[in-house]
Amino acid sequence: MECPVTGIKTRFGNRVSHANNKTRRTWEPNMQSKRFWVPSQNRYVRLTLSAQGIKLIDKIGIEAALKDMHARGVKA
Repeated sequence: MECPVTGIKTRFGNRVSHANNKTRRTWEPNMQSKRFWVPSQNRYVRLTLSAQGIKLIDKIGIEAALKDMHARGVKA
């Protein structure tokens, strides 16, 4: 999954044992579903975001986040 606000995706790497055996593993982003009220559209918007994306929206506001998403071509 990818966060539409921050662009955070799944990361890949190696799980390394004590014997230095390497196997592939993943780090998934902490994705949450959250509903935001958008006053300019007079409706709620449900987004699946990373926890960092939710914090960013709390900081800059939903209007600015949606404007940035539309500028990058991400559909909300």
